[in-house]
Amino acid sequence: MRIAIIGSSGSGKSTLCRRLGERLGLPAIELDALNWEAGWRNLSLEDPEELTRRVQSAILAPGWVTDGNYRAVLPLILARATDLIWLDYSRWVVMSRVVRRSVSRALSANELWPGTGNRESWRRWLDKDHPIRWAWDTYDRRKTQYAALFADPRLAAVRKHRLRRPSDATTLVESLGRAQDGRH
Repeated sequence: MRIAIIGSSGSGKSTLCRRLGERLGLPAIELDALNWEAGWRNLSLEDPEELTRRVQSAILAPGWVTDGNYRAVLPLILARATDLIWLDYSRWVVMSRVVRRSVSRALSANELWPGTGNRESWRRWLDKDHPIRWAWDTYDRRKTQYAALFADPRLAAVRKHRLRRPSDATTLVESLGRAQDGRH
């Protein structure tokens, strides 16, 4: 299986990616970890060719799970994906998750991606690119984009899973796990 997970910032893509990777025995590819460099250098804006190279290398494996919405690399991922999961949760669910995650990260001051030195900072909370504001500002646009993506005939062969409640994720993990177990 090659699974791409999309959804609003803070919706739980990385958590689901890790859960699926563990359950299915597949590499979990966190696109944020490939994108973000030390000092919050954003490859998707500053060096999209390098981000593309990193993603292409990561998805060469026969199976994987990715999480992320990077426009520059999503077509590469979808061209190989067997499954597409959209975390289409309510704005309330997304915002409560992104706020909880941001508070937890700011309190712990843990490095977000190994080797980058990047940490959540209370000072950045008012920036337009902070995950809380980003999730709020892009929520409606993302819903429109992903609805169009799910309807795109070029993805007709990709199995699509539109999750509307967090409990749907648990059900899907077990369902895909059983399907994978049945193939072995």
